[in-house]
Amino acid sequence: MTVRNLNFDQFALLEFKDRIAGPQNVLANNWTASTSVCNWIGVSCGILHKRVIALNLKSMNLRGSIPPHLGNLSFLLSLDLSRNHFYGHLPKELGQLHRLRILRLSYNRLNGEIPSWLGNLQGVRRLRMKNNNFIGTIPETLVNMSNLEILNLGFNQLSGKVPSSIFKISSLKIIFGIPSSIFNSTTLEVIGLYDNKLEGDLPPITNAPKLEILLLWRNKLSGNIPNSISNASMLKKLELSRNLFSGPIPKMLGSLKHLEVLKIFDNNLITGSATDHEWSFLSSLTNCRNLRKIGVSGNPLSGVLPTYIGNLSKSLQYFYADECELQGIIPMEIGNLTNLLLLQLDYNKLSGLIPASIGGMRNLQGLNKLHGSIPSCLGNITSLGYLYLDSNKLSSTIPSTLWNLKDILEIDLSSNHLHNSHAIDVGNLRSLLKLNLSRNLLTGDILSTFGGLITLVSLDLSNNILHGHIPESFDGLISLEFLDLCNNNLSGVIPKSLEKLLYLKIFSNFSSTSFMKNYALCGPPRLLVPPCKNDIHKNSQTIILHAFRYGLPTIGIVVVLIVLTIMYRRCQRRSTALPIKDDLLSLKTPRRISHAELSRATNGFEESNMLGSGSFGYVYKGRLSDGMEVAIKVFNLQTEGAFRSFDIECDAMLNIVHRNIVKVITCCSSVDFKALVLDYMSNGNLEKWLHSKNCFLDIIQRVDIMIDVAVAIEHLHNGHPTPIIHCDIKPSNILLDEDMVAHVGDFGVAKLLGEGEVMKQTMTLATIGYMAPEFGSAGLVSIKSDVYSYGIVLIETFTKRKPTDNVFVEEETIRHWMESSLPKGAIEIADVDLLRREDEYFVVKANCISSIMELALNCSAELPEERKEMKDVVVELKKIKQRLLNNIQHF
Repeated sequence: MTVRNLNFDQFALLEFKDRIAGPQNVLANNWTASTSVCNWIGVSCGILHKRVIALNLKSMNLRGSIPPHLGNLSFLLSLDLSRNHFYGHLPKELGQLHRLRILRLSYNRLNGEIPSWLGNLQGVRRLRMKNNNFIGTIPETLVNMSNLEILNLGFNQLSGKVPSSIFKISSLKIIFGIPSSIFNSTTLEVIGLYDNKLEGDLPPITNAPKLEILLLWRNKLSGNIPNSISNASMLKKLELSRNLFSGPIPKMLGSLKHLEVLKIFDNNLITGSATDHEWSFLSSLTNCRNLRKIGVSGNPLSGVLPTYIGNLSKSLQYFYADECELQGIIPMEIGNLTNLLLLQLDYNKLSGLIPASIGGMRNLQGLNKLHGSIPSCLGNITSLGYLYLDSNKLSSTIPSTLWNLKDILEIDLSSNHLHNSHAIDVGNLRSLLKLNLSRNLLTGDILSTFGGLITLVSLDLSNNILHGHIPESFDGLISLEFLDLCNNNLSGVIPKSLEKLLYLKIFSNFSSTSFMKNYALCGPPRLLVPPCKNDIHKNSQTIILHAFRYGLPTIGIVVVLIVLTIMYRRCQRRSTALPIKDDLLSLKTPRRISHAELSRATNGFEESNMLGSGSFGYVYKGRLSDGMEVAIKVFNLQTEGAFRSFDIECDAMLNIVHRNIVKVITCCSSVDFKALVLDYMSNGNLEKWLHSKNCFLDIIQRVDIMIDVAVAIEHLHNGHPTPIIHCDIKPSNILLDEDMVAHVGDFGVAKLLGEGEVMKQTMTLATIGYMAPEFGSAGLVSIKSDVYSYGIVLIETFTKRKPTDNVFVEEETIRHWMESSLPKGAIEIADVDLLRREDEYFVVKANCISSIMELALNCSAELPEERKEMKDVVVELKKIKQRLLNNIQHF
């Protein structure tokens, strides 16, 4: 009997397999008649009767229509085909699955009407069919699903009314789907009836004592927001945005003591009566002490912001009020909202000055379109991520403090009357993605510090009065995609080095307007500037004349200075009475330091000052005589390779200057003692933050750290005449300063490629698990070896799994595990502390992690030629971060 039934189930699944397609023929290779159906991928069988009880093919990239043969799996309890590419109608044979408890079909392309036969599945407790193309109305027969607990029909094309009988199902606690008169339930906790085409008034809320979340956004609901909303006394999240609601915003919202999120933007709501010029509804909201978000944008509220806006909850983080026809000034009291992250007041009719109290909002990350002058206190808002003040009538200078916002991502001050009393020094803006200062009255030269903005994607300085040359340092804008310098007074030659910027589109176009209307600027005709004159004879004469006029006197002065310096040093040496044998001049640095001073700095290299140990020695924390805190790396000269490692680190690190690479302050070297003195990193290394119980990094911090590391490696590979290969990228070599900025260190096994070399062979091995396959097997290293290691660290950073964990044996590396696990979804792979299903931004964070893991797989490909270039990795990671921030902001 069991064999016959097993064959029956096997036949049904083989018929199913033959009608669908999938990548790598996973089912074709695994679902074969020669093996037991209970051993097939995605199939689970009962312990006693060995019948198929569960079919889970979620996220397997399968394509095709759902065949009727699944209806023959008569013992099936759970069917999960979600997150694939199934299309067409649901076969009526599925209605025969009377034992079914769970049916998940979400995130496909299924169409047609919701079938009536679903009502036959009386045992189903969870019915999830969201994100498909279903049309029509909800069938009355769903009332027969008496055990239903979860109904999820959101993101379809459904219309009409939901049968009121559905809401009589006593076990139904969570509804995601179509709106109806459902506010008379003592069990409902969440109603998610968003993104449909529902019409009509919002019915009175008569009895919803447990309702905590009400999501009705993006429908066609109209009429007033009923005052009976106060009956949902436990409500925490209310989202009615993008409907046709009209009338006043009810003051009864203030009765919702537990309210955390209020989003009512893009409706036709008003503040109150015609004489009510203040936003009086805000007065009632001051009673809601848990409010985190208020969104009223896109409503014709008119009126002025009241002073009691400052009485809103201190927990408020987001205030959206753009396009509300606001008038008057911004009250000083707004500065009381000290925890505000985003203040959005753009596209209004505000006037007057920006209140200086805004400078007290130290956590502010986004600021939109305020009128008046720009106060210097903006430079105090160190968390500011976005500053949009474009298209106003600002006529002040740009405060120099603005350029101290080192973590800001976007600045748009365009279309104002701004001027500058000093140079625009952007050298500190290490994270900047977009800068738009166009259509102002800016003067002066463009400083060379612009070239240090290696993260910059878009730069617009057009329509100003800038003069001078375009700095050669612009070739450092390695991420730049858009550049506009037109309509200024720039002169000289357009640097040819700009053509090396891979992502800059202007040189690939047939013609570009980026430089036009700079009449003293010259370059190729396709850039719409005059051609450069090539009068070699005239230039030669000018060069010779300048050489005689300026060069000879300069050379004479230099010679005199050199002679004086030599004489001074000789006199100084003769007067030195206390020679120290091991006090040698540090390599290529002006500072002298002795073994004795390093010993004093570490209390005799006391064990309590030890920060860690490595292959070639120990690292100590020390304090020099001038009070400077440093890290001192002391080499164990008994270790094979220690002398060579010291030389390599001195040569490499003293010649590398970059904000994401650990800085060598000096070296101390004698016959029996060698040490490096490094910048002290107060937050330790990435390994500690990933694997210590008392440490935690949120998703933004992890992305930022891995961007820093990618930028550092990219600099090693491309920022020198010949590439430098680090050879040992791993979490313990990624150090974090007081601002959690990452710095790559430990160049003890680094390799410098010679001219024309792309690969080296070495006998030195790096750390197991992080080494590229060709490095570990044949000792071959290239810049692609670092890319592989970076990919493995990227996986570890977001999964908290080490490549050396016991679960990874020789046959399955951490990369193989990631490759097979990623299709199952981010929740299966992510660090459990980083991603939880109950997270407010679960979907946003899951998408971010999935994108990063796909990038990690591209970095850690088996073959070097299939791995990405680090410059592409930098750009891709920044785009992923930007998508993450944008999605969180608009969540």
